[in-house]
Amino acid sequence: MEKIFNTLIDSFIKDKVGIADLFLNETLSGHLKNNLTRLYQGNQLLSAGTGNETIVVPDKLFRSDRIYWLDRSHNDPHENAFFDLMDGFVSYLNSTCYTGITGYEFHYTLYEKGSFYKKHLDQFRTNTSRQYSMIMYLNADWQLADGGELCVHHADSLQNIPPMDGKSVFFKSSELEHEVLVTNKPRMSITGWLKID
Repeated sequence: MEKIFNTLIDSFIKDKVGIADLFLNETLSGHLKNNLTRLYQGNQLLSAGTGNETIVVPDKLFRSDRIYWLDRSHNDPHENAFFDLMDGFVSYLNSTCYTGITGYEFHYTLYEKGSFYKKHLDQFRTNTSRQYSMIMYLNADWQLADGGELCVHHADSLQNIPPMDGKSVFFKSSELEHEVLVTNKPRMSITGWLKID
């Protein structure tokens, strides 16, 4: 994994957006996708909202994704394997880049057909604990016509990233505005933040 971690970090240093393929291997990605599909079919996903951790306001004109928070207390072996992977990445990031990350939070994300998330920053105005944003995609056989790209707003350009299976994206939560373009079929990911609490 060290090679993949370095790819993610080096591309972040070069372009402000780190991208690495196969951050989630095919097996783990498949298990997590199955978990998310089962949760969705069981109507356990919640409509996502905007705001901070104390005030969350659903606004389907701004974002229309559905989420379910991951937690080790679920005692799910595949979620725990994901957390083990993130522990390894955070340890590597802290030891090589001295980032001082002390925690993280992640949720499953599902965009139904026609869903989107308009341009925003991930760091709250009243809480700066979110330092880095990470997205790991769970979409096998994704085609460009399926839409749903992550559109990152750089100072002088736009960067569109298709949500291909196993791909990870990594950027500073306070620096880059971004949006999810309208998806033409269900789009799945794990999304979260590396934090300094």
